[in-house]
Amino acid sequence: MGDTSTEAVRVWLVERTYSDDEQNLIILTYATLDGTRYFRKERALTSFTDSRETTAAVEADPTDLGTVVDAETRTRFATEAQRMKARHDPDDAI
Repeated sequence: MGDTSTEAVRVWLVERTYSDDEQNLIILTYATLDGTRYFRKERALTSFTDSRETTAAVEADPTDLGTVVDAETRTRFATEAQRMKARHDPDDAI
């Protein structure tokens, strides 16, 4: 059995928010299906014609994942990640 700590982890989109601090910044939060780990991705919108897609899931390096400490947030992230997985393929544009 190999060392799985370096293998990418699939995380699912659970939250999309707009930054209050910076204009045109979207914060995408992806989480594991159990809601215990999360990956945050910030995207600056450079124009109205910015055509980068947000996918239902991404592969993240385990070292880039944070730990969800709050039980309520863990439950919310797990529920949303499982919902996304049930309704979408990982590469679906959301």
